[in-house]
Amino acid sequence: MRYMTKQRQIILEVLRSAGCHLTVADIVARCQSLGKPIGTTTAYRQVEAMMREGLVQKFVIDENSPACFAFAGEPEAGRALHCKCQECGRLLHIRCPEFEAMERHLSGEHDFQLDPRRTVLYGTCPECRAKAAAGGKGE
Repeated sequence: MRYMTKQRQIILEVLRSAGCHLTVADIVARCQSLGKPIGTTTAYRQVEAMMREGLVQKFVIDENSPACFAFAGEPEAGRALHCKCQECGRLLHIRCPEFEAMERHLSGEHDFQLDPRRTVLYGTCPECRAKAAAGGKGE
């Protein structure tokens, strides 16, 4: 493991506490909001290094979206389902036993093996649904 610089520690904590996948731009913005600004180049360099060390996972959803990153720890929490908001583009990293049951069903009953790193469901996140609901009430 590499030396734990302040920037590296901040980025790792942002990813660890995020609860969702983050782009490098998201990471830089969250660091800024914490009053600990980090440059984009530094963020890319640190995230790439943490990926090589297995601390961070990279997800590329499609050719039109930037790569997203997530903390790779807590493997005992199970595999995650990726849900992408069609409104804001946010990628949610959802751990749910129902998803694991679906994977087992597809494998056992249909002989189909999902690749959870490439499986994405599209819909609308809670924040965008709330904004839409709030916007519709005033009309």
